[in-house]
Amino acid sequence: MQHEHTDPRAARRSGGDSGSSLSDLAAGPFRVDRDRVAGSPFFARLGGVTQVVSSTGSGLLVHNRLTHSLKVAQAARAIAERIGSRPDLAGVLDKLGGCDPDVVEAASLAHDLGHPPFGHLGEQVLDRLARHRFGLADGFEGNAQSFRIVTTTDVRGPASLGLDLTVAVRAAMLKYPWTRRSHPRPHPKDLAEPPRGAAEPPDAPGTGAVKFSAYVTELPDVLSSRAYYDGRIESWQQTVEASVMDTADDIAYAIHDLEDFHRVGVLQHATVAAELGTWLSDALNLAGLDRSLLAAQSRLPGRSLEALRRRLHAKDSWAVDDEAFAIAVAKVRSELVDGLLAVPFDGSVEAERAVAGFSARWTRRLVDAVRVVEEPTTRSGHVVLAVAQWHEVQVLKFVHRRFVLLRPDLALHQRGQARLLTALVEALEQWVTDRHEADRLPRRLHDLVELAGAEYATLARTDPRVLVGATGETPSGPDAVRALARGRAIVDFVASLTDNQASALLEGLSGRTGQLWTDAFVL
Repeated sequence: MQHEHTDPRAARRSGGDSGSSLSDLAAGPFRVDRDRVAGSPFFARLGGVTQVVSSTGSGLLVHNRLTHSLKVAQAARAIAERIGSRPDLAGVLDKLGGCDPDVVEAASLAHDLGHPPFGHLGEQVLDRLARHRFGLADGFEGNAQSFRIVTTTDVRGPASLGLDLTVAVRAAMLKYPWTRRSHPRPHPKDLAEPPRGAAEPPDAPGTGAVKFSAYVTELPDVLSSRAYYDGRIESWQQTVEASVMDTADDIAYAIHDLEDFHRVGVLQHATVAAELGTWLSDALNLAGLDRSLLAAQSRLPGRSLEALRRRLHAKDSWAVDDEAFAIAVAKVRSELVDGLLAVPFDGSVEAERAVAGFSARWTRRLVDAVRVVEEPTTRSGHVVLAVAQWHEVQVLKFVHRRFVLLRPDLALHQRGQARLLTALVEALEQWVTDRHEADRLPRRLHDLVELAGAEYATLARTDPRVLVGATGETPSGPDAVRALARGRAIVDFVASLTDNQASALLEGLSGRTGQLWTDAFVL
């Protein structure tokens, strides 16, 4: 059994022995972490959380956050084993802080624990409400919520300190190892070329990074989990294990969502073929269009793909190559359009085999193309895809966004989900602030209010500048601090619900249901 003095990467958040407790089955510290994540109720709930569209009530066989996380973990472990088996990389990996397959698997299983009901749509809604309704400077971010769960709000760890995970696994979860605005200093958003996710949104200057992996309440956990890597990597860089997880997430996202929407008949052969084929046959003319004309013609085939090529040049000049981009478009047209989409999915054995074959070929192709870069640019991690496969992932993700995410029928559905979450947060706020109902709050919500109250009282006393919200004013007085704590607790509570629980809870709070005993009310 390893102990923390022999392996600092295996030190636990509690500062105790790095080995397993009596409740753990595995002996190795990182396998223990993997088991703790898999055994968490926050992990189980991901089976009821939307990946892109909800399968609830529709009978659609589509990925949810749980199946997505399992496939990310599968790809991440395969990548870690491949690069770890190469003798020529042993020195580099050791210099950068190590790459253990158990660490990347545990971090991959945990990376989406914080995703709220209704997927990325829910994330956007909760961020808006957290910042503008509750004045929380951090707002809401799914990655930061995942880190908060494993360090703070999950109580299944033996010391009731989140899951009491090791240094290496906590660090591997930090895909964006900074807070929204305050850490580290200088903040990566202020670099000449900010890391991916660190820049502020162009339409909202002063709001902080678009993506981040920790709230200010968990900053001590960031510091303790990253201390081992000081001097090995930059303060804003992912660990190698975080970079493996991030790359695997990209691979899973690029492949499995396309598989889903072919299966349900949403991804249509004709429209995808027209977009890719038109760009391939008319690339030079499209490249000559001025920006305003390209935008005006965005609904015509080929134009959206040309816009993607230009965005890649603007954001990822370190990697983009026009010849590689054209080859990638041709590859995706051959494999996806002329291959998978050419025959509509009908549920037959042949159709299932075609989907499975497409998924397996592409996963293997991308996993095998991963390489390690000792000194990457600020826009990438130490683990990257080869040039050809990087471009292929960009094109695959483009097809998903252009022909699934931007569909008007999906937008209609999501607007309804946004209204539902907004109404739920408002109803819970009214309940929490009703002094006559203080004794009848859901116990978990009550406990979250107390937890956040202690956290924000400490911050107000020790570092009040991190609490400055959208108004630009520092909260003053205990009432203002308690209001922040209530807001964070409500956001924590809503983010821990499944899609079904969020819907059923609002039904109950609005008096639209007479049903009393359901899973939504086991609170």
